[in-house]
Amino acid sequence: MSRSTEPPVVLITGANRGLGRALAQSFATAGATVLAACRDPASATFAPSHGAIRPLPLDAGNPDSIAALALALTGQPVDILVNNAGIRGAMGGIDTLEPGDFGAVMAVNALGPLLLTRALRPNLLAGRRRVVAMISSSSGSMTEGLDPDGDYAYRASKAALNVMTLKLGYDFPDLTCLLFHPGWVRTEMGGPEATVDADTAANGLTRLILAARPQDSGTFRRWNGDPMGW
Repeated sequence: MSRSTEPPVVLITGANRGLGRALAQSFATAGATVLAACRDPASATFAPSHGAIRPLPLDAGNPDSIAALALALTGQPVDILVNNAGIRGAMGGIDTLEPGDFGAVMAVNALGPLLLTRALRPNLLAGRRRVVAMISSSSGSMTEGLDPDGDYAYRASKAALNVMTLKLGYDFPDLTCLLFHPGWVRTEMGGPEATVDADTAANGLTRLILAARPQDSGTFRRWNGDPMGW
């Protein structure tokens, strides 16, 4: 099999549960080779699929863990990086905000994706597609992100992720940098009342990411392809 016809290699963070697990399964079913990065690879279980899924250790909020993953993947081309790992943190308002919690959410949701993208840039440049997909949220939107919930840290982290993704695309035109709102997904984080099931969101995101073109860099879209307000 020539390099041009090999299945794409897709690295997904937070891939052992929720939307991340659904994304890993969706990409594998589409024929991709999936590197499923998560804190506890031993706990990651996946249904049979058309592609291969390889669990790898990663604590997305730990710079040392990010560096270790990059070292382990030295020389491994990565076609698509999906920065999906995220935490919600405390959901209260300004009166109950704790600096430690705020910092932890920012470390996982904003700084982590930036550091991982930097660390894996050589791998992405060795790949054919060179796509970086950030799983953001409507909570990070200046026009759509306000509701009665508190979530100061989560909102701030996703807003930071949005602007950093735009900056990455500006600084590195050799990468296609994308932002996605997956919807209100029925996962442990989203809760049972959420309106989109994980498989539906993952399948929609997979189609969009696999179809991404360089001119799509800097776009912010919902899981179904509709544009998101900034």
